[in-house]
Amino acid sequence: MRQLPLFLLLTLTTAAPGRDKQLPAPISAGKGACLESALIYSLDHRPTPQCHASTLAETPTGLVAAWFGGTREGHEDVGIWTCRQIDGKWSKPLQVADGSIGEDQQYPCWNPVLFLPEPGPLMLFYKVGPSPSKWWGVVRTSTDNAKTWSTPRKLGTNKAIGHLLGPVKNKPVQLKDGSILCPSSSEHDGWRVHFELTPDLGKTWQVIGPINDGKKFGAIQPSILNYRDGSMQVMCRSRQNVIIQSWSNDNGKTWSPMSASNLPNPNAGTDAVSLKDGRQLIIYNHTVRGGGFPSGRNMLNAAISSDGKTWKPVLTLERAQGEYSYPAVIQTKDLKIHITYTYHRLSVKHVVIDPAKF
Repeated sequence: MRQLPLFLLLTLTTAAPGRDKQLPAPISAGKGACLESALIYSLDHRPTPQCHASTLAETPTGLVAAWFGGTREGHEDVGIWTCRQIDGKWSKPLQVADGSIGEDQQYPCWNPVLFLPEPGPLMLFYKVGPSPSKWWGVVRTSTDNAKTWSTPRKLGTNKAIGHLLGPVKNKPVQLKDGSILCPSSSEHDGWRVHFELTPDLGKTWQVIGPINDGKKFGAIQPSILNYRDGSMQVMCRSRQNVIIQSWSNDNGKTWSPMSASNLPNPNAGTDAVSLKDGRQLIIYNHTVRGGGFPSGRNMLNAAISSDGKTWKPVLTLERAQGEYSYPAVIQTKDLKIHITYTYHRLSVKHVVIDPAKF
């Protein structure tokens, strides 16, 4: 009997009735590893009808979150919104960018990514354009921890990929030489993953890849993990019902052929972070598309790994009808894990986790 491909086996077993019962019960604030779990802004005081694609960064004065919001995803009024955590409370959200500056018409904004390199300043990447296949990258910086922002600047173009995008959804990593490696992807010629490297805060760029042709595995929105032996791994959203991975042993210059991980993916964004204790953490939807509940974006989960090859689910962040998606995750200097994600496209949820408890 011919052996089924790994990603097909994952699809069949993960979608099987009752499989999700093997996962941890949904978290509750103040119990177990979950220290806090609350909306950044209440459903009764939404600044926009919808929101999506949050991002998170730690600054010397506290956390900063950003997301895109407007009438609905892709509508011309969608802009980038931010808020800061001050004395443990989130400030009122403020719109800091739209898609009208320097353009011939108003365009929607997409997928902000916050990143604070050493020694700074805080960077805010985002995309502007009519759709993900036609958008372009923009960057702004802040020297006062997100109180004010510089003038928007387009990242430019590159013959290998077209418009430069910067980090397409998930945070960059800073290499030992100070350069910033941005995990990115494009959708205008199949779903393909590439990297954009800048040594000077986005003034000049080098493109690495694309590292796949978009045929066997259609992958986008990578997140970068670092290992103590110097190797790197990316975990990517895919159309094949499984999270796709690739590895590098030369500081991100070259990457292995893409392969399936042991985690499912319902064609939804993920994010991952390398923890200070050497473990790797990924936030993802432990589901596939279709089938009975939970499926798609009805459930959001966290899994842990010591080697990036075998992942163990350790938390269920959400399990209910509705959409819980597009997570962002960081570990702060106090070693706590902070997660934000889309909550029904109506608000952004913020969860604080103690990694010592799983």
